[in-house]
Amino acid sequence: MFPNPQAALPLVSKPTVEHYEEIAKSLVTAAKAYRAGDSDAIGAVVEKWIKRLAREESFRKDIKRFPHAVDRKIGEVEDFAIRKLSEGTSSPRLSDAKFVVASAHGFASWPKFVKHISALSQPASAIARFEAAADAIVSGDLKTLQRLLREDPKLVRMRSTREHNATLLHYVSANGVEGYRQKTPKNAVQIAKTLLEAGAEVDAEADVYGGGATTLGLTATSVHPFRAGVQNPLLQVLLDYGAEIDHSDSAANEQSAVLGCLANGRREAALYLAERGAHLNFEAAAGIGRVDILEKAFTPAGKPKRGITRREINSAFLYACAWGQQNVVEFFLQKGVSSKVHRGDGQTALHWAAIGGQLEIVKLLLKLNPPLESRNMYGGTVLGQTLWSAAHGGDPDLYCEIIETLIAAGAKVRERHVPVNERIDELLRRYGSEPEPDWYWFGEKPRKR
Repeated sequence: MFPNPQAALPLVSKPTVEHYEEIAKSLVTAAKAYRAGDSDAIGAVVEKWIKRLAREESFRKDIKRFPHAVDRKIGEVEDFAIRKLSEGTSSPRLSDAKFVVASAHGFASWPKFVKHISALSQPASAIARFEAAADAIVSGDLKTLQRLLREDPKLVRMRSTREHNATLLHYVSANGVEGYRQKTPKNAVQIAKTLLEAGAEVDAEADVYGGGATTLGLTATSVHPFRAGVQNPLLQVLLDYGAEIDHSDSAANEQSAVLGCLANGRREAALYLAERGAHLNFEAAAGIGRVDILEKAFTPAGKPKRGITRREINSAFLYACAWGQQNVVEFFLQKGVSSKVHRGDGQTALHWAAIGGQLEIVKLLLKLNPPLESRNMYGGTVLGQTLWSAAHGGDPDLYCEIIETLIAAGAKVRERHVPVNERIDELLRRYGSEPEPDWYWFGEKPRKR
């Protein structure tokens, strides 16, 4: 829905239906003005709405960590509201505006949103208890969680009324649920044990990333447990309580857990699950460097056996590039795989190596004279993709080396670039590129402040 369940806005501390009805009415008025030519009308209402939220504790922490959090949220909600309220020939309707408000907060419809808000005003309601338990999980408040489970044992199998339909156990993964609750406390393992001992369904599925996601898959692909240093211990607890390691959709997006880990930057979790017997398909085997498995998929003459498609081969090659599996990359190059391949998104092998920060793979691929200026679906060249990756948490020293390697190979440097960080901005200045002070990274694309 908007644009995914994780992007949902938090509620104000004491939400009322009347408060959100007023926002919806303001959006209708703004949508009419927008259609009449006032391009800023909807944005002004959204800005007021989001900045009111920015005073809330849950949002203030995000703002402190991410200086442009408010701008990003305003941009997301404004774009969504414009799409929903300015399309078509009929006049903007209040029902459409109410849908925008409900969806932006993570609910599938206005009636479900109203029911949720109404229940929150009754502390003893099941919905209010569930919300309190979810807050206790992400904050590490074990005593409150235990008390809530004693008072209402049914909570442990209850589902969120939000669009993602998650159980309390899913919140342990810090993935798929609303973004402001994606936090991993240091006692997350004990939190998980408490829920499982209380009867939580270990393989319950949540409606995120296309559906079918289990807590194991979401935990394995989440950055938050990794950063908290508890990812593998959490995975082990889930396995100890019977989690299905080879659930076909555990990481959702039609991915098994190991492949999901690799697709989401969690190599350590991928290896941990593989060591414990998780199934390795062709792409997963390539990502963790298992040439022995890949070799079995080819005939002695070097031809792929029946059932192994060209798409799988190309995708496996790209995963190997992203994860620095040089032996696998060389294996596929010997089989005739081209460095120009992509999966329909324009992300070539060189793009993938840049995303993964794989300097040696970049150097290897450059020997094949790959296209440096080909663009991915976001409009990024290989150098542009490298800058984006560096801006989103990459090691500055490593990415400086990759940038210089690409420029030495002939990558074009623009006169202006979106600011990355002090180290890389200074490097690019030496090549004649100045940072644009009024732009910042918004998702995959730059956005004006």
